[in-house]
Amino acid sequence: MKILVIWRLLTVGGVNAGWRNRAIYFKKYGITTDFLYSKDLGGMHMIQDIATVYLTNDKKKIKRILTENHYDVIIVVDTSKAYQWLEEANYSGPIVVEARTPEIVKLHRNLKGVEKIKPYTFVVPSEYQKRVLSILINQENPIEVIHNGIDPSLFRPIELTCKSDPLLPADKKIVAYIGRLDVRKNWRLMLKIAKVVSKEREDIQFWVIGGEKSVERDLFEAEWKRLDLTDIVKWYPVIPYHEMPEIYSKIRQSGGCTLATTLAESFGNTFIEAMACGVPVVAPNVSSIPEIVEHGKTGYLFRENHVRGAVEQIYKIVDHPENYQTLSTLSAERVENMFQLSHCAERYIEILKEVKRADDK
Repeated sequence: MKILVIWRLLTVGGVNAGWRNRAIYFKKYGITTDFLYSKDLGGMHMIQDIATVYLTNDKKKIKRILTENHYDVIIVVDTSKAYQWLEEANYSGPIVVEARTPEIVKLHRNLKGVEKIKPYTFVVPSEYQKRVLSILINQENPIEVIHNGIDPSLFRPIELTCKSDPLLPADKKIVAYIGRLDVRKNWRLMLKIAKVVSKEREDIQFWVIGGEKSVERDLFEAEWKRLDLTDIVKWYPVIPYHEMPEIYSKIRQSGGCTLATTLAESFGNTFIEAMACGVPVVAPNVSSIPEIVEHGKTGYLFRENHVRGAVEQIYKIVDHPENYQTLSTLSAERVENMFQLSHCAERYIEILKEVKRADDK
């Protein structure tokens, strides 16, 4: 079977991380995955070594890709233009639509034209996202919840045997913000949290991982410097995906945690990556996050946009080393039980086979 995944943005983020893992797993079962993106935002290194990647906005090239490669199933991820491309290419095969955007206004825009193609099913990564999507589509359309899965051979607790950048500072706990620098990820809140911590502690350092091609990179850099946080907040704009398990292991070794400040998530891949590596998570109690992070067991949740609340949850982790191993163990166990790639990808394979059988009739 040969499938094509269409998404407009080639980002460093959870959607592409999830699809990278699926494509590798699918290959074991004779399923070849190609990708079509219209804009590169720094994520090429996540995909190009495991699949054929097309990066173009040229309608003629896209039409040729759609007509000449004879795909058995096409999966459209939050790309309204794709429905026009498929129509112009006279594609008549089965289509699956993934709805990933957690913001209902943007999701509505991304679904514009979907009624023309009559997808076999919709796929979402969480129960929260299923509720959001169900507001916008006909209730007769099936919605399948399939979590992002994690590769246990890559993301797992490991012991560091050598020193590499970024180096762990002596006697400091690491709190890491991982991901894009944009409005929804709410990096401004992260800097406010860091500012409070900088006034109260000398044993905590923040790491910002990612953001090289983020839309608000320059705004972040200006605010980071304006708040005089360059000593306590270290910024690493580019960390290759395959090096992230080492980053998480450094955080765990320091007795630290990851910190999310997002306004909404349809899933949140960095949560399961961190937890799989035994790193507790501090995050807002919003959208899909409580489905992933168990408060008091695999991390701590705080009220949305509440700076003091976030600070106190961080302190609960870094100030109680006697409880850290319990949080670490429960985090890894939760990922193993709920978010293993084999569990999540197997269900997707079943759907692809169902789609193909229905189309062959």
